[in-house]
Amino acid sequence: MSVLELKGITKRFGKFTAVEEVSFEIREGEVFGFIGPNGAGKSTTIRAIIGAISPTSGEVRLHGKPVTAQPDYRKHIAYVPGDVQLWPNLTGGEVIRFFMEMSGNADTEKMETLIREFRLDPKKKCKTYSKGNRQKVALISAFLSDADLLIFDEPTTGLDPLMERTFHRHVLSAKSEGKSILLSSHILSEVEKLADRIAIIREGKIIETGRFSELKHITRVHYLVRTPEDLAAVGRMEGVHEFRQEGGEAEFLVDADRVKDVLAALKRYELEGLETLPPKLEDIFMRYYDAGSGAS
Repeated sequence: MSVLELKGITKRFGKFTAVEEVSFEIREGEVFGFIGPNGAGKSTTIRAIIGAISPTSGEVRLHGKPVTAQPDYRKHIAYVPGDVQLWPNLTGGEVIRFFMEMSGNADTEKMETLIREFRLDPKKKCKTYSKGNRQKVALISAFLSDADLLIFDEPTTGLDPLMERTFHRHVLSAKSEGKSILLSSHILSEVEKLADRIAIIREGKIIETGRFSELKHITRVHYLVRTPEDLAAVGRMEGVHEFRQEGGEAEFLVDADRVKDVLAALKRYELEGLETLPPKLEDIFMRYYDAGSGAS
């Protein structure tokens, strides 16, 4: 079942097109990764989803209905931006309780658990908080909400590695409860750990959408080869990248559509070992962006 669906979202600011024909859907109980570098159009797309801006064209649908026909649709969404701003003279605890009251949530036990796990001092005023602590207040409030769609835009900015892991754990917990999560990030390892499906955006356009396993056709296979022979000729083959050989071990990447040719070539050598490493999201991402920038 589709919780959120974007159909051809385009947003222009004068002559500048920030996003163009952006379309994807997020299903019930899934983590959807939305990746791209700064300026690619991620935040503009999210602002269109939450109603902060109106798209020039296209449609946002929530639970199968256009949001323009749902005046109260925002109650179904919890949004955490990458740079959280809070009321300076309220304490963190007061802000969290305010958002709880707004959503009708009275689960103080869960609130206290989250505050403890995120290591937040709720008695301090927000004006004294670091960026990371402001982020914690917003994340705790989002996880406490009754929203069935959680939107995180660069959510771990300012968090230390321990708090990043705490965030990851609660994302998966929300998913297990049937909530849907849109995770927008430029941290590829974070998306790779959490996302069921991903969309890659470049220069305002979606260039690929799908499960990670479905995108392996556009990535490169990473090989480690142990051999006493010189594999320099293999390193010069079309589709072979980042070749290096030292001490009886060669390492290189191969375009997926050239794997058959490279394996055929390797049969001519005396091999002591051949190891294939799984492709990474970074390989997919960088191959697209290298192509877009004209890099090899």
